[in-house]
Amino acid sequence: MPPGNGIITINFQNISLEYQSTCAYDSISVYDGPTPSSPLLAKMCGDQYNRVVKSTRNDVTVVFATDSSGTKSGFHAEYSYVVTYPPCGGNLDVSGSFSSPYYPNYYHDNAYCEWRLSAPSGQRVLLIFSDLELQGCCSCDYIAVYDGPSVGYNQLGRLCHNSSLDTFHSSSNHMTVLFRSDSSVGRRGFRAEFISSLSASKGHVECSLDNMTITISRSFLSSEGFTGDDLYVNDLYCRPTQNSYEVVFRFPKNHCGTTRKIQNGWEIYNNEVRTYPNNSADITYLPQFYLSVACHMQKDSISQIMYVAHDRLKFNVTGSGHYNTTMAFYNSGFYQQIYDDPYYVSLNEYMYVQVSLGNPDSRLVLFLDTCMASPDPQDNSNHHSHYLLANGCPRDSTFYSYTSGSQYYARFRFRAFMFLRTYPSVYLQCKVLVCPANDYNSRCRQGCRTREARDLDPQLAMTTVVLGPISLRG
Repeated sequence: MPPGNGIITINFQNISLEYQSTCAYDSISVYDGPTPSSPLLAKMCGDQYNRVVKSTRNDVTVVFATDSSGTKSGFHAEYSYVVTYPPCGGNLDVSGSFSSPYYPNYYHDNAYCEWRLSAPSGQRVLLIFSDLELQGCCSCDYIAVYDGPSVGYNQLGRLCHNSSLDTFHSSSNHMTVLFRSDSSVGRRGFRAEFISSLSASKGHVECSLDNMTITISRSFLSSEGFTGDDLYVNDLYCRPTQNSYEVVFRFPKNHCGTTRKIQNGWEIYNNEVRTYPNNSADITYLPQFYLSVACHMQKDSISQIMYVAHDRLKFNVTGSGHYNTTMAFYNSGFYQQIYDDPYYVSLNEYMYVQVSLGNPDSRLVLFLDTCMASPDPQDNSNHHSHYLLANGCPRDSTFYSYTSGSQYYARFRFRAFMFLRTYPSVYLQCKVLVCPANDYNSRCRQGCRTREARDLDPQLAMTTVVLGPISLRG
């Protein structure tokens, strides 16, 4: 049977059997399941017309029985099967998670699901997509996110098969998420989490490859009964700075008592901000301010979540950021960077390229997924591009990789090609992945893979770096 819960309808249009009050002679029995031991839906005999029997599940069993005497013309029946899909969408409050129908199995055709998310008054909604795999057609299957309580509000974004995992913030305490699929080709779908978040004017957190910055409004602290002088992080020696409006903690995210762990492909950094304990008393009745800060870093993207617990009140503050990756030309030994702009080369001359994290980090590795040359830095279409590398597999005979997927940088070389005779200058574009160094099952460790990019692990997210222009000498 097709996926989904189905109902089987049987229309016995004409029944002509030997009659007995208990249908003990000749009979038709219909069972609500795959065997005659399933619940009995109906037992029929005698003369009947247009008798309709409906199942409650995907399977039904029909048994026709006769005795040793007395025959009549029998029966004729027609049946139909109608799929009833599980309910999707609905109203969700404060925080939680939701996913496409049947996730992580394939979603059904012609899905239409609306989730209306709401946060407490004065707060806003943060939406985080943790998994995404849709049909390879953006007008067929897609997710749309709206900044309000219905699809009539402004659209914050639209996700389809080639979208990176992303985060969305509402401007009010309402957000609507719409998922639609067409009549063909399902995929695994998506999973998303949402939380209630303080407005940015009260507090926010920013994370980069190196630093964690926690900013709290002094007026918000004052309304809760605290000042910046009352606060500290896990390391008492890491003190905040203050101005007339804000209290700011800024420190390297590997310092000040920050802890780090790997979970479901994410690097998670945690710290806390709280009020100083009262060491002069064993018991205190004063309210305590507690701020838990978490930076969730996945491949080339970062999401941050922190919440404040004050007595029984909870607040969330969120932010986002990205890894910083760079690409540059080098000499043949990778000892010296070449800063020429444009970079003039001769045909068949070797060019040496390094792609690296903005700041070295031995706990991360960088993998080259795809590299191409294009006359336009914004154009990566097949018609105008020359591929050096695709899905980690060399596509140009002169391409050679020195390292990829084992260091926080990747190095390769290739020869200047005839492409430069057609266009006055070209740009080099590379899609790269960043993975934890100790995750030996990550895409970064798998090397060449012939499957298309959309078949990669859905938790992977890519970033594109561009280098150029490259021009032909003379």
